[in-house]
Amino acid sequence: MSEVDWLSHLLQIVTVTGQLEVRCAYGAPWRVAWGRAAANEIPYHVIVKGRAIIEDPETRTARELVRGDIVLLPHGAAHVLHDGSGQTPIRTRQHRGSAGWMLSENDSQAEQLDLLCGRFFITPPHDRLIRNYLPTNLVARTIDGRGKDGIGSATNQLASLVGLMRMESAGDRAGGRAVLNALSSALFTLVLRAASESEKAPEGLLALAGHPRLAPAITAMLADPGKPWKLPDLADLCGMSRATFMRHFQDRLGCSALDLLTDLRMSLAANELKKPKISTEAVAETVGYQSVSAFRRVFTERMGMSPGEWRRQAHTG
Repeated sequence: MSEVDWLSHLLQIVTVTGQLEVRCAYGAPWRVAWGRAAANEIPYHVIVKGRAIIEDPETRTARELVRGDIVLLPHGAAHVLHDGSGQTPIRTRQHRGSAGWMLSENDSQAEQLDLLCGRFFITPPHDRLIRNYLPTNLVARTIDGRGKDGIGSATNQLASLVGLMRMESAGDRAGGRAVLNALSSALFTLVLRAASESEKAPEGLLALAGHPRLAPAITAMLADPGKPWKLPDLADLCGMSRATFMRHFQDRLGCSALDLLTDLRMSLAANELKKPKISTEAVAETVGYQSVSAFRRVFTERMGMSPGEWRRQAHTG
């Protein structure tokens, strides 16, 4: 694994799987509403053809999505997608294919929409980590109007992946569900890669990973969370003074490097505590704590339960 592969390091700690649920083939006018997702779920939508308006009823914000756009809602917010006309939507009908996903259609011949909708599932308790460090809405574009991206760019890779999902969802072929779920999981990784490589990465973890001077610190923490990192060590990796490093980190993430490090350590600890033969003392040492009482206190503060309670819940769940 590359020393700068922050994303693979993150996804070794946080397990994410995906599932395509609905393919919408609509003519205008149309409207679809989704309620708030469960704590460990991230809804996603892929605009294969046409355009859509996505609205957040809570913040009363709206954004236009066009062909090639992929939107993730890491905080699971309730949302509405519609054609923007304001007209009464035409009645839809549903048909479930053998691959498990639903085809939803209407009979309108007006402006056509082809939309793939699904969910990503985050293994608990890592939904907390994802929601703390990813934005409320995350949009990636598979079509770059500037035409500057090469064949290996993240946007072009996303376009190829979406093309595979579209073809696979167009029929009922053997292994269709397994293929679509595997492609959905890859979609999550590629969207995060594309967002971090864009000229203006969104706030949070992606802004850090996309910042050329701060990236060495985030990569180092993800690669070895249990190392006894100090702020001067992390600042040195970035070629900054301690004060400059702290200011830049806080500006982009909204919290300190040590806050992020603690959250990474607790997520890693949650994984280790699932292993029945490893003691709590050994887990504490693995994630950088010499005092097991200090580890228990921090784990309980961050995870809302003690290490023992989490271990019991993981084994009975």
